Amino acid sequence: MTSSTDPSSPGARPSLWRQRDFRRYLTGQAASVTGSSISSMVIPVLAVLELDATTAEVAWLTCLGQLPPALLALHAGALADRHSKRKQMITGDLVSAAALASVPVVAALDRLSLPQLMVVAAVQGAAGMLHDAAAISLLPGLVDRSLLQRSNSRIGGLFAVAATAGSNLGAALTALLGPARALLGDVLSYLVSAWCTARIQAPESPRPAAEGRRLHTEIGAGLRYVNGDHRLRTLTLVNATTSFALALLNTLWALYLLRSLTLDPTAFGVVLGLGALGAAAGALAAPSLAARYGPGPMMLTALAITPLTQVPLLLSSPGLVWQFAIGAALFLQLACAGADGTTQRTIRQIVTSDGMQARKQAVRTWLTSGARPVAALLAGGLGTWIGVRPTLIVGTCLLVVPLVVLYRSPLRSLLDMPGAPTVAPPSAEAVTPLTPGPIVPHPAVAVDVRHDHSSEGGP
Repeated sequence: MTSSTDPSSPGARPSLWRQRDFRRYLTGQAASVTGSSISSMVIPVLAVLELDATTAEVAWLTCLGQLPPALLALHAGALADRHSKRKQMITGDLVSAAALASVPVVAALDRLSLPQLMVVAAVQGAAGMLHDAAAISLLPGLVDRSLLQRSNSRIGGLFAVAATAGSNLGAALTALLGPARALLGDVLSYLVSAWCTARIQAPESPRPAAEGRRLHTEIGAGLRYVNGDHRLRTLTLVNATTSFALALLNTLWALYLLRSLTLDPTAFGVVLGLGALGAAAGALAAPSLAARYGPGPMMLTALAITPLTQVPLLLSSPGLVWQFAIGAALFLQLACAGADGTTQRTIRQIVTSDGMQARKQAVRTWLTSGARPVAALLAGGLGTWIGVRPTLIVGTCLLVVPLVVLYRSPLRSLLDMPGAPTVAPPSAEAVTPLTPGPIVPHPAVAVDVRHDHSSEGGP
């Protein structure tokens, strides 16, 4: 672990910006988030307006993009704990860039189709999973654990601003170049991310695989580790239930705005940009909110507000006033997601032993990603059967479930950040479920997503 300043020295307040590897990590991932926001804005436009996708086809496109993370998350996490995280991140970036670059090439030949978009979504999802499993678990090796809350807050804020820029840039590129060629902006972001990651110089200490130890043994150890710690278990269940509800909503969200509410691509990009600004505000405010009210009450309040932010969407009709209302509601939703997600991520990173960081993250990703394709297919079926707006009402009701999960756990009364592990991580063979016990607060020291950077519950 590297740090340019000793955080334990009296009166010292280490500066994150003086740590070169942290700056390189931040730059690369911010570029990646900017590009992802371009794709998030452009691909629905491409599918709905250019290729005239039906509700079921939009659901399948979403499902295929989210299925690979559900299948590969545990393996990607075990590989990241076993081998070089940076090499795994770079490999994922380069594969994603190649897959995405095929879209404007085929579009130029006038042969673009929904099946190709689906294949690209699946390849990009698999490569993105390799990158994400290593990226989030790399951070605790770049900064001291006492700086993790500040680091996640800065990361969440910057990434949300990058997402705003990406949404607006996607709208501009779509207007200037057309949706297919606009995706070249995301291709460039993957290349920048890979270059910045390659320049990180902090030494890694991968866990060499013991002779005869299989990958599934490492995966099983990670599952038992998360299940054995009630804090990790609760936050993982909160993430999974939130992800299911939001995946159901987000599958039809773009279709509803573009077709039912007749938003043009520029207005759609602006609405996404407003939401990203909310995520920035929430992530930056997370440390002060957690210090003032306690991490538990703050997370509980954020989860309680989230279902209410869906009301303007459910009541809306075509018109400029409703566009502003939807943008303001999305701002508030992602502010809650930014504050809640930044705090959750910090708690998980602090309480997890170094050798389990990637597998801990992989278990969370496996459950959340596994929920998304199921929710996407359910959204497609319900949207076809009962209509888009009633399906959005179902998704809004499901957002109450993670609130109940957190409320029923001891984490709801957590008033201070927990302390770091004081013992070395057990070997893969020796990990057994820990007996859940009460939380003992200790004074200490905030997007899945590439898909999980700015928040953990955003759209």
